[in-house]
Amino acid sequence: MLEIKVYEGEREIAAYNKMLATIQLTGLPRAKAGEPQIEVAFDIDANGIMDVSAKDLGTGEEQRVTVTGGSALPGADLERMVREAQRYAERECLRREAAETRDRADQLVHATEKFVHDHEDTMPGDVRTEVEAAVGELKEALRNGDDVAVREAMRKAAAGVAAASRTADVTRTADVDDARTDTAGDIQGGAADGSGEPRVVSGG
Repeated sequence: MLEIKVYEGEREIAAYNKMLATIQLTGLPRAKAGEPQIEVAFDIDANGIMDVSAKDLGTGEEQRVTVTGGSALPGADLERMVREAQRYAERECLRREAAETRDRADQLVHATEKFVHDHEDTMPGDVRTEVEAAVGELKEALRNGDDVAVREAMRKAAAGVAAASRTADVTRTADVDDARTDTAGDIQGGAADGSGEPRVVSGG
């Protein structure tokens, strides 16, 4: 089952906004992380009534929910939420970026493990050992919740995949390339302040 929550508000972190509705997609087949494709659409009419639909593009399974105008926030509450969003904008932006980095780290783990499995017959043993060690380090960093360690382990895993693709007679998967590109973006973004190091963001 896949659960999609609809919120109203101005904050970067969903939990700080008002939840309006929940859509549940059931009967979906088992799938690996990143494989399902869910299309979510919003349609608001002149009376402020909003229809939200969620559809699994693989199975065609679809659910809809209607949010009436009575669910909207009063004007005073909305103004208060806008002020709070402005006050905490920078802090919440950093938290969101940290969460997105961890999501990309998860994707890199899954994509790299698939890459190694698909090409285990052509990948040199020493290179495979290096890649598997880097993935293990990344998993450990994710379990420990250490953002600095996560970023460093992402560097090593991405470098390992690059080495494997150069030495093995393989074609890199799109998922691995996308994850490596995102990793490079994280590294460059962290160095933008001139420190040469990624920004360190507390998960709390």
